[in-house]
Order: sequence, then structure tokens, then C-alpha cells
Amino acid sequence: MQYGSAMPRQARLDVPGALHHIMVRGINKTVLFEDKRDKARFLERLGGNVTEGKCSIYAWVLMDNHAHLLFKSGQDGISAVMRKLLTWYAQYFNRRHKRTGHLFENRYKSILCDEENYLIALVRYIHLNPIRAQIVKTIEELDRYSWSGHGTIIGTTTYPWMDVDLVLSQFSDGKRKAISQYRRFIMEGLGTERQPELTGGGLIRSQGGWSRVLALRRAGQKEESDERILGCGDFVHAIIRETEERQLRQTRLRRSRKGIGGIIREECGKHGVNEEELVQGSRRRKVSETRAVIACRCKQELGISGAEIARHLGVNTTSINRAVEKADGLLGRR
Repeated sequence: MQYGSAMPRQARLDVPGALHHIMVRGINKTVLFEDKRDKARFLERLGGNVTEGKCSIYAWVLMDNHAHLLFKSGQDGISAVMRKLLTWYAQYFNRRHKRTGHLFENRYKSILCDEENYLIALVRYIHLNPIRAQIVKTIEELDRYSWSGHGTIIGTTTYPWMDVDLVLSQFSDGKRKAISQYRRFIMEGLGTERQPELTGGGLIRSQGGWSRVLALRRAGQKEESDERILGCGDFVHAIIRETEERQLRQTRLRRSRKGIGGIIREECGKHGVNEEELVQGSRRRKVSETRAVIACRCKQELGISGAEIARHLGVNTTSINRAVEKADGLLGRR
């Protein structure tokens, strides 16, 4: 995405199982949702994609020319989910409204967040967008607003793919009391100005707020920061270290002689499966299980796409995705 910075953009941090604040905008402020039907179709597809990707959605809002999503990614991270969602929606929108060309800015913005310290702050920030934009004026109107996750949390709308229970558990064990306290928390945020530290504060965001930065400066200390991460220095350091270790591991494996061919030979040898039978799409149980283990190892160890794995194994990408889900149990028994 373009945000007016002359600095080269950094690689997106896509850590499986992490909390991500996603911001999607129309190119040149293009309207993304012309009417209720567009919004409904976007949410329908979002629900299917996050369910398939085993992700958890905690907050969301659809505005005219942008959208915010707060979700914890599944084992495959956020990229696959977002690519499927945005590619499908752009094709749908252009077809329905008889337009051509790009719909979204080049890259959606993704902030990897410290869930323990920022979850409810982000839920409130995202769900107050309609009030800050003066689409609705009061908390009562927000309660009835159809295009954010706020209504689902308080029970006025239903989206089964949204993880309401985890959000409410941050407020109370009892559901009724939790809803009341959540709603009060939202009301306390009314009138709050836009909070750049939650969407792009760089050093301030990574260190946990401006007061933290000032305290460190007074003490003559510096703390690690990264504009792609919302969290304290320790959290930033842990995420960067994990990402670097994963990238290094994948690079080493790609450069090794093993590669995907090596994994295929290794697993076929272990399971007594003929490689030719494997790549010809055989559905024999032992062959299918071997294919599942190979697919999972290629994803985890080499970081290659399901489509590339499918080309080597003689099946389609959907079959590979299903095989990866099944392989977790198979690898766990080894």
C-alpha cells in the first residue's frame, strides 16, 4: 500500500497464530462498497475464508472506501486468507459495477499486535469508526449499525464466524455482565481522537505509547521498535526473532538438495509408497496419507504455496489444503 512514505516498504510480518489489525483501502480513495449488497457479499466471503483458514475474528467495520479487520491468523498466516478475499471481491465488484482496473491499493496494511495488551483497545478503536466518521451519532445508533462487529458482540446481529466469547471474556465471566461492561467501555471511548499509535505510530506504537517513549528517553534508554508491530520492545524483539528464524530455516531448506523432491523421496521411502503412484493422484489410503504428510512438511519447512505443492503431487490445490489439515494428526502420531 502507499502511505506517502519515501522509505522502501518492509516485508509483511505474517506470523501464524498472531493477532493482526488489517486495514484495506480503495485505490485513490475508490469506494469499495456501493450498497448493502456489496457489504453483505464481502462479509459472506470473509466468513467463509476465515473459517476455512481457521482464523478468529474479534472486530471489524466496513466503511465506504475502507475496512478494518482484527483477527488472529491460523496456521497458514494471513496472506492466503486476505489474497483469496480481496481477489474474489475485486472480481465480483468490477463485474457487478461494470468497471475495470485495480480496486484496492497495492498492499493492505497489516499491524501485528500484542494481544495481551492491545486486544480490547483495538476492538474499541475499530468499532468506533462509524461514530468518528459521523455515520452514526450515538452509541444507541451504533448498537443498531449493521456493518461492524459491535452489534454481534452485544447480540443485536449474528455472524457465526466472529469470536464474541473471547472479547466478552476480557470483561466478565457472565455474559450479561460482560456485555454491559463492554458497552460501557465503548462509551468511554466516545469523543476520543484518532489514535495513530494503533494504526501507524512506528516507534511510539511499538514501545507501548508516547509516555513509555518519554520515560525511556528520560532514563537514557532505547527499546527495540518496528513500525509493523504494536507492542512493547520485548514483544517486538520476540516477533522479529521468530520471523527471522523461520525465514532462515526456509532459506536453508530451499538451498539444500532436499527441497520438495527430497521430501517426496524421504516420505515415500518411509511409507513404502511408489513415487509414480503418488504423483498420478492415487486415492489409496496409504498414498493419500503420505501425500498429506508431504504437503504439510513442504508448507512448514519450505514455505511454498499449496499450488506449487499440488503441481508436484499431481492433484489440485484444494486437495492439498485438505491434505495439510489431515496431516497435523498424522505427523502427531509419528
